[in-house]
Amino acid sequence: MGRVGSCFDNAVSEAFNSVLKVEYVHRHAFTTRTEARIRIATWITDFYNTRRIHSVCGFKSPIDYEHDYRAALTEELAA
Repeated sequence: MGRVGSCFDNAVSEAFNSVLKVEYVHRHAFTTRTEARIRIATWITDFYNTRRIHSVCGFKSPIDYEHDYRAALTEELAA
């Protein structure tokens, strides 16, 4: 991370917002803000974190990456 105000501070959140807008928000029409919030939250929890692959996670979903990471830690502790 850089200093406060550095472009590197917001890089991860900016990348996520870009993916959210390109892959979901601009492809759907929402009638109310409440509907948008619910549908976006559902997209994040049901698709983005569980099924969408991420290059930074070795082309795995964040959930799969986390499970593999925890399994590796358990193996290291057992050894």
